[in-house]
Amino acid sequence: MKLTHLLIHLGLALLIAAPVTADEVSEQLFVDACSGCHQLGGVGQPALAPPLVDPALWAGLGEQAPDYLVGVIVGGLTGKITVAGQDYIGLAMPPQDWMTDEEIAAVAAYVLNDLNGLDLTATPELIAAIRPAHPSHQDLRAIRKEAWQ
Repeated sequence: MKLTHLLIHLGLALLIAAPVTADEVSEQLFVDACSGCHQLGGVGQPALAPPLVDPALWAGLGEQAPDYLVGVIVGGLTGKITVAGQDYIGLAMPPQDWMTDEEIAAVAAYVLNDLNGLDLTATPELIAAIRPAHPSHQDLRAIRKEAWQ
């Protein structure tokens, strides 16, 4: 009986000590900071938060996608945007500037790479450069609108 307990405890200890991958950290940060509005998997919530799984948007933004996403994360976003024919009016995403540059990079990697299949990176250096003078909400909406043209 004691050997059984020892094996169970050893097995639990190994599970607890299992290394966590960068993808798991990125997803957990997204879940903790973003999924309350954007939902698990970034599918969005009608009338509240647009989907972040939006290949057309990210393709339209192209190489500018990491800059745009970082601008939204550190500065938030308000105003009207339209996604897949649905208007998000009075949108009020608060800045998530409490996250470190590394945490924002991890969330951006999850959104760009895991959710949208892109091979783009928002490095901590890019985030540090954008953070002090991030784009205005008006500028972000204009960048987004331009991506659709």
